[in-house]
Amino acid sequence: MPIAEFAPPFIAPDQLPVALRTQGYGLLSPDALAEFAHTSPAELEAMRAGWNDLPPDLYLKDGGRYRRRRHASFVIEAGQVRQVPHRAHWQPTEYNALHGGMQRMFEPVTPATIALPVWSRLLRRLGELCSELRGEQAWYVEAHQFRIDTTDGIGRPTPEGAHRDGVDFVAILFVGRDNVKGGESRVFDIAGPAGQRFTLSQPWTLLMLDDERVIHETTPLQPIGEHGYRDTLVLTFRKGGFLEEA
Repeated sequence: MPIAEFAPPFIAPDQLPVALRTQGYGLLSPDALAEFAHTSPAELEAMRAGWNDLPPDLYLKDGGRYRRRRHASFVIEAGQVRQVPHRAHWQPTEYNALHGGMQRMFEPVTPATIALPVWSRLLRRLGELCSELRGEQAWYVEAHQFRIDTTDGIGRPTPEGAHRDGVDFVAILFVGRDNVKGGESRVFDIAGPAGQRFTLSQPWTLLMLDDERVIHETTPLQPIGEHGYRDTLVLTFRKGGFLEEA
């Protein structure tokens, strides 16, 4: 029997702060994201080419070859987005039991992608949302371009399982998928059994998470044709500084 797919519970852009305050997460449809970020669907779509040349993730401890990614870091302060020198991505084991404690130096997001006007506009608008919820301040942002593919069979978007990222907020932008099944998004209340499950299928959908309130995961992907994959852009927002090894 096929597993049912549940539609994302989209909300209006002006309800996003309310949803994050009350339940710890909120979802915007592609049109709502364009309205929220003061951009257009065409400008968002212009970013998609940046997922066609992602190098392999060489740090997967399970020996898999299913993940490709690029990484970059930024500071948003006083309405300005500033890229910082390329740096390693690090998480403590309390947040990532599988890959925590490693200095992972991924290949950088390409200058062509970062130069797109929509890139800084999106980061700036999400930074404004974070300040609306936590108070005006600088936000330390890590950007991760992911492609999970099924070349070798199963692809695992979150091999570490349900987790927090150790930041204040996480923005997951769904970019697209092809020739795969699975990939159900799941969000759980960190303090209880309440949760929500849904499958992202419309490019440029936004799932925004309060990382202090919820944990999240995405179920494995299975191929239903050749060259199956699922693309996302994950942006993490942290006050006070980047996560760094002590």
